[in-house]
Amino acid sequence: MALTASSTVGDWLTHPAGGAALRALLGSSFEESQLNPVRGLPLQQLVALSQGQLPQAAVDALVLQVNDGVVPADDAASSAWREKITPGRFAGQTVIVTGAASGIGRATASRIAREGGRVIAVDITTSGLEALAADLSAALSPAAAGPGPATGPGSATGPGSATGSAAGPGSATGSGGAVITVTADITRDEDIAAIVAAAGPRIDGLANIAGVVDDFTPAHETSDKVWERVFAVNVDGVFKLTRAVLPAMLTAHRGAIVNIASEAALRGNAAGIAYTASKHAVVGITKNTAFMYGPEGIRVNAVAPGGVATGMRPTDQSAFGLGRTGPFLKLIPPIATAEHLAASITFLLSDDAVNLNGAILPSDGGWSIQ
Repeated sequence: MALTASSTVGDWLTHPAGGAALRALLGSSFEESQLNPVRGLPLQQLVALSQGQLPQAAVDALVLQVNDGVVPADDAASSAWREKITPGRFAGQTVIVTGAASGIGRATASRIAREGGRVIAVDITTSGLEALAADLSAALSPAAAGPGPATGPGSATGPGSATGSAAGPGSATGSGGAVITVTADITRDEDIAAIVAAAGPRIDGLANIAGVVDDFTPAHETSDKVWERVFAVNVDGVFKLTRAVLPAMLTAHRGAIVNIASEAALRGNAAGIAYTASKHAVVGITKNTAFMYGPEGIRVNAVAPGGVATGMRPTDQSAFGLGRTGPFLKLIPPIATAEHLAASITFLLSDDAVNLNGAILPSDGGWSIQ
């Protein structure tokens, strides 16, 4: 098996030449057990996760070293998971995705658009939305996806932006899919209204993915500022946008909502008190809305991710909190990619999940059974 940057860290470590080369690069002082959570990720993913400690040039040199100076084509036999697009799964549907500028939200928005859906991509970060629109404009172009209309991204500053801009939403369309970007803050009522306006009268799905983390602080160290910010985004934003899309779904007698809970929604040792409480609240929102609106053809479910390679990590973490949670976090299964989570989210949004309502789906590699 030829090793490439797309081969998993596990494949590299078990390969005679690859393992020796990777261990030599990391150095004798590096504790190999630190790689256990990322063994299932492509080696390429470590460039972003290492925050500069493993540069792209080092990965490129490693691939050349173990392949006698030649960069091989990706090996289909590699154990690395590959996203499998289902063409047309979201054809004719409009789906709102928050947190779409990066991480899980970006991967979810991208997949829905590439599967034929019209995505209202929402985030507070304009630059990330512009990058998403540009990437999807290329992916959805006739050259990439066959005959069909294609337009490049326009302004990525949509209605209801955090700066009060009145500019229209940017967009990328083609091959049945489309993305309309809306720069918005889901904690602001006027921005919620603007998101729904950008979607139009028909809203088939909502993925409440935008969220913030806490700093692992326990109750006696948690400030009002941290508590209120975490709840404003993780709970109030989810509730307000859910409330805003329900009238359209009730009119249509159909719809699907997927909220993002967390492993912290299932236990008490995965985060600080603010994040843990906020994600428990998301579970409550999910179950109640699933019960209330199930008879109206509206399904509401949640995905509970474990560790995900998104770069979303707290700063200035509490020593007290990490002292308690740290030993447990060292035992988690290998972390997932944003695309892994997008696969779970899009399944629940799609008609493939027709008989699922009120489910809290752990997408955590088995962490929840520990």
